[in-house]
Amino acid sequence: MELVQILIILLVFFSILLFSLSIIYIILVMKNRKSNEMKRENTDIVNSDVSNKKEKSKSYDLKNSVYDFMDFDEIKDNMIIRKNRTQYVMVVRCKGGNYDLMSEEEKVSVESGFVQFLNTLRSPIQLYVQTTSLNLKDILEEYQKRLHVMEKEIRDIDQQIYVAKSNGEMKRLEKLAFEKRRRENVLEYSIDISDYIARMSMNRNILQQKTYVVVSYYSSETEISESMTKEEVDNICFSELYTRTQTVLRSLGSSGVTGKILNSEELSELLYAAYNRDESEIMQLSKALDAEYDALYSVGKDVLEKKKEMLDEMIDREAVNLATESIKVADEKIKNENKIMKKALEIIEEYKGQMSEELYDQTKKEIVGVTEEDNKEDTEEKKVKRGRPRKTE
Repeated sequence: MELVQILIILLVFFSILLFSLSIIYIILVMKNRKSNEMKRENTDIVNSDVSNKKEKSKSYDLKNSVYDFMDFDEIKDNMIIRKNRTQYVMVVRCKGGNYDLMSEEEKVSVESGFVQFLNTLRSPIQLYVQTTSLNLKDILEEYQKRLHVMEKEIRDIDQQIYVAKSNGEMKRLEKLAFEKRRRENVLEYSIDISDYIARMSMNRNILQQKTYVVVSYYSSETEISESMTKEEVDNICFSELYTRTQTVLRSLGSSGVTGKILNSEELSELLYAAYNRDESEIMQLSKALDAEYDALYSVGKDVLEKKKEMLDEMIDREAVNLATESIKVADEKIKNENKIMKKALEIIEEYKGQMSEELYDQTKKEIVGVTEEDNKEDTEEKKVKRGRPRKTE
């Protein structure tokens, strides 16, 4: 009996020990799994950081390579800044006459002037010629604006002709009719020119050449201390470069060539056309700047601009109609008043023999005075309707 109890006790003990060991084993396995998962997460984070750094370095390298390809730092104050602010460039657009159409004396004068220009140079320059397709879109837009103005002037003349007819002013009517025919002929001729230019703009084989003189100034040519800021260095170099460019412009004048210093926007367009020869004809830089960089995607007018144009047209149309109706009413009223006064004076003349001279004169003055008083009252009523205070005598 005692042996059985001892065996039971031992069995219970081993059972408890086995259960404890199994629990300890489970805990150790779970801890091992958690540690492995944490190691994997840390490894993934490290790998992602490394990949991000590599991508950033690649993008940074790509950015640097693009800047190296463009070969200039920035465009500022009508200058192209190059080589980490060691070189400053201004560009002069030249315009001259047709050398082939000149006489021999003029050719000799131009050649001697150009030799003089070369002799006066104290610093190196570069000549740059850019050939692009002729862009006639701006010219077409300017013609369209002028055509609208001419059409409006003809409409104004029509209104003046109507007034002259109503008042019976025959001489003025003849002058206005002649002026209208003249303006209509000019308008017809202008429409033909606009159509011709529109057909020419469709031909991409029409090219134009522009000649430029490139003037450079190097920061090493002047004393610049390390304590100076970038703005101070830019200002000093701008002053020296501008003086040098003005000297070149004056020297070019001796050979019959005029020039103009390109501003920052024109410099951007020049470089844009140089780096994008094919796309510059389709996507113009000036249009993108005027439309705040969205003209490359949408060429339609702004909705507010359309509403404003429609409102202006409606106001002009209503104003013309109101002026026409007012002229008609005023004309009829004047005619009726003249008829009434004429009829009254005829009646007075008819009964003149039955009235004394004093009564006749006073009656005549009374008729004319009443008419003038009516006109004055009508004027006062119009002022009151317009919100103006009535004058008191």
